[in-house]
Amino acid sequence: MGISVPSVIITTNFIFGGSNNSYYYLLFECLIQLVSFISNKSLSGRVIAANKQSTSGLTLQFPFDSNPMSSQYSRSILPIQMADLNVFDASYVWLSLYFFLNLALTLYNKAVMQLFDFPFPWTLTGVHALCGAIGSYSFYWLGIFTPSRLNERESMVMLLFSVLYTINIAISNVSLHLVTVPFHQVVRAMTPIFTIILSILFLKKNFSTMTYISLLPVVLGVVFATVGDYYFTKMGFFLTVLGTILAALKTVVTNRVQVGRLKLHPLDLLLRMSPLAFVQTVIYAYVTGELHRVRAFSRTEMTTSLVIALVTNGVIAFFLNVVSFTANKKTSALTMTVAGNVKQVLSIILAVVIFNLTITPTNGLGIFLTLLGGAWYARIEFVERNRTIPPLGR
Repeated sequence: MGISVPSVIITTNFIFGGSNNSYYYLLFECLIQLVSFISNKSLSGRVIAANKQSTSGLTLQFPFDSNPMSSQYSRSILPIQMADLNVFDASYVWLSLYFFLNLALTLYNKAVMQLFDFPFPWTLTGVHALCGAIGSYSFYWLGIFTPSRLNERESMVMLLFSVLYTINIAISNVSLHLVTVPFHQVVRAMTPIFTIILSILFLKKNFSTMTYISLLPVVLGVVFATVGDYYFTKMGFFLTVLGTILAALKTVVTNRVQVGRLKLHPLDLLLRMSPLAFVQTVIYAYVTGELHRVRAFSRTEMTTSLVIALVTNGVIAFFLNVVSFTANKKTSALTMTVAGNVKQVLSIILAVVIFNLTITPTNGLGIFLTLLGGAWYARIEFVERNRTIPPLGR
């Protein structure tokens, strides 16, 4: 028994009235194409098969027939040409998706927290981890990827990685209660610097002088963009710096487990990390007393609209994790931390447009510097990457 995109298209064509111009129809097809590229397989003339050992002996085939041109559902039906979809293999596309989904999740988190009066950050993080576990397992069941076989030592690495992921969130949340938001953002802007230090110390990496120079406007820009009331306690300062170092370490480790000896698929990494992170998040919510407050809240305040909002939030977080891991794999840990700084000022710009936030000339200068530095860094990385790629025919 096989499941292929043409058969799925027949179903969606029937549901959406047979109109290829339907917004939902196009969105569905684009999603199918994107998922198939996550598996790093060629779309032309290949079938991704997952032969599962089960009592039913079911074999799933996804997503294309071996000869799409011979099918009546050929390129003319698909609104996106298969040859053009190679663009999804480019790093800048994944970085663009990272920015889009990150900003979308930030705004959605704000909406859930405020509009629904849901002040439970650990529960929200638990929902993200649970959706990550369900989503990655669903993709595994569909045969999108095959999990790697890990030995005991490698499994322990995954456990420690999930602990790092959870502790990083915990320290960030705790430190926010001990320092002002502007100070917190300024220290977090130093993440690229810590990433360079960790990469040099542990990975023996070398960076060009121009790379170092391009990071200056990226870091200083965030300082100016978030200038405000700087207040912190000694413990708050320590925890904020520690959280920044852990964030840099998490980014470096994420890159290494995907391009190093393990070479884990992004969905494989998410499948292993999410269940562990979910359990750890629930434990932390219990220890801090949040779980008890959530139970009391659910008895009186939980509505269908809130449940739908939380599930939607988790789905966005799942795709953000997939895109973030893939972008990290296709670029580098340093690039992802620079992208994080650029995302921070893009959030400010979005807040100005949506929430009519007023910014000072100093804030505007900071936004300009960060965007300029981000573009400069991207240009330098592009040139240096091309230098390392040998010309064809040699």
